[in-house]
Amino acid sequence: MKKVVLAFSGGLDTSYCARYLAKELGYEVHTLTINTGGFSPDEIRAIEDRAHALGVASHRTVDETREYYSRVVKFLIFGNVLKNGTYPLSVSAERMSQALATARYAREIGARAVAHGSTGAGNDQVRFDMVIQILAPGLEIITPIRDQRLSREAEIDYLRAAGLEFNAEKARYSINKGLWGTSVGGRETLQSMGMLPEEAWPTPVTKIAPEEVRLQFNQGELFGVNDREYDHPVEAIQHLQAMAAPFGIGRDIHVGDTIIGIKGRVGFEAAAPLLIIKAHHALEKHVLTKWQQSWKDQLAQFYGNWLHEGQYLDPVMRDLEAFLASTQQHVSGEVSITLHPYRFVINGIDSKYDLMSARFGKYGELNLGWSGEDVKGFTKIFGNQVAIYHQVQAEADKNE
Repeated sequence: MKKVVLAFSGGLDTSYCARYLAKELGYEVHTLTINTGGFSPDEIRAIEDRAHALGVASHRTVDETREYYSRVVKFLIFGNVLKNGTYPLSVSAERMSQALATARYAREIGARAVAHGSTGAGNDQVRFDMVIQILAPGLEIITPIRDQRLSREAEIDYLRAAGLEFNAEKARYSINKGLWGTSVGGRETLQSMGMLPEEAWPTPVTKIAPEEVRLQFNQGELFGVNDREYDHPVEAIQHLQAMAAPFGIGRDIHVGDTIIGIKGRVGFEAAAPLLIIKAHHALEKHVLTKWQQSWKDQLAQFYGNWLHEGQYLDPVMRDLEAFLASTQQHVSGEVSITLHPYRFVINGIDSKYDLMSARFGKYGELNLGWSGEDVKGFTKIFGNQVAIYHQVQAEADKNE
């Protein structure tokens, strides 16, 4: 039989694909679940059980969480990347890791095809297809949901007809959870007006009393939370997420331009990513020079956009990562944050690399590095060319 590797989350779309590929197309289906930090051990077992209930030939789970962090998430932190100033690229970032792992596994087991559950209206179809075409050219790409233009109701009916129950109420929302946040899509995000209801968010709001959290960074990476040090930033991120998510921090709806040219809305819950990016940015404003920050902002925006559009394998991305990593040499220190329901406040930073040092003066009050005469001379020289421009134009206009 022809082998196909199906990227499998255990959700409605990929469950439909597993059944359809085997029963309707006659494939030997090998499901692959790529954990990018979004699944607990119990959830992994439930996904494995669902795969076997669907009659797949084999199922494998691979944990790509640390690889995902080191290859993608780390650079999103270094660049303070928020798509359209809002979205921490929760899904688009992890899809790259999942597509890369799927292509590797397909080659490993000698599959003739790869399948995924993307629809025809979103970005994931482009991301998966492009990575597979680049890394595994010649493999057939099968996308039943996209090709058949199926509604979620039609998928549920198909699975029920095969004796496989699927909770229709739960299937109202499409939820993708990973290390760098959780996306939530539903009826409300298909239109321009409307917020997701409370029950749609994965984490209920249970904390209301203000709480301080202190984040320790070492060369741009988060290694400590409230003086507790972690062996790997992934552990620190997960701990911070568990601490902050019950405040409802990091909930929002992102509106953006899709790769295929249409506008889209998606809800997301990303407490740790928002806190880390804002804290990291606050620390950078103290320890980096003006032009380091300026170029970082410009290049990081391109990096985030190109990653969002599935172009992770473009070699320019490695060049940009080298630049971003270089800027982090002195981004070390502690950032204090106070958590409140649905919001947070950056209290300040403490770093031995802080350029806001009282040894050189206090902004608006006292200078220690120059005299008033120095400023007069500097100002005259700094504005000299513009002064010449205006004098020349005034003389020319006068003589007309």
